[in-house]
Amino acid sequence: MKKDGHTHTEFCPHGTHEDTERFIIRAIEEGFDEYSITEHAPLPLEFMKRCSGIRRAIDTAGIRLSDVGAYFKKMDRLKLKYQSEIKINIGFEVDYLPGFENWTTDFLNEYSDRIGDSILSLHFLPGKGGWRSIDYSSDDYQDGIVGFYGGFREAQSVYLSYLQKSVTADLGPYKPKRIGHITLCQKFRKKFDKEDTDFSSEGKNQILQILDAVQSGGYELDFNTAGLYKPYCGEIYPAEDIVKLAKSIGIGFVYGSDAHSSNEVGRAYDQCPKNII
Repeated sequence: MKKDGHTHTEFCPHGTHEDTERFIIRAIEEGFDEYSITEHAPLPLEFMKRCSGIRRAIDTAGIRLSDVGAYFKKMDRLKLKYQSEIKINIGFEVDYLPGFENWTTDFLNEYSDRIGDSILSLHFLPGKGGWRSIDYSSDDYQDGIVGFYGGFREAQSVYLSYLQKSVTADLGPYKPKRIGHITLCQKFRKKFDKEDTDFSSEGKNQILQILDAVQSGGYELDFNTAGLYKPYCGEIYPAEDIVKLAKSIGIGFVYGSDAHSSNEVGRAYDQCPKNII
């Protein structure tokens, strides 16, 4: 089965607003048998009040809560329309937000009967002035995260510590069973060319602990090719060495294009090792 397990829609505030039907048609043309629509879930208003940095990074991080009904209505219609050509799963990419676990649990419980697939990701860390987006721009990451913690590797370590918390967090019975782009902290690594941006020995140990938690919790990982197309990244999330480590302890992966436009559906699928998906 050829599956794209991580894609977005016109409901994404930071996407292209291209009709999701075009994404699905592209997936069919690319020979996919299964396609998961995992739009960014809404963020709690109280959490957004505690954020700092570039306002657009916060305001566009998730769909509006008021749009959830319309999102399901549109995606259900497309699922029905193309059911004979491709299996479509509808769900969310859910943010891990420390301190808001009850809100996330309630959200997942409320829509549990509608969610067919989902991902748990980490897009925010505590930083300068409050919670900061970690993937909006290299300048924002430098100002809000790297500068705040004193270096790129220091920021890596904080990211990995929160990533481990996300794996072990109690988000109720409908917590996503796949962890998204676990090396997102590397998105801007080439911008910091005066620092060593490879994982330190401490960081590698943290990654081992995370993989152990993923394995023991029965989770899968997102094999996310979007990083290949980020100008300051140039690698898959996670990179090959981490994929090998995960594979060695029996962790499964699901390919994800992380498409925000139709021409991104299925990108670099050929780089996904067939023995891990």
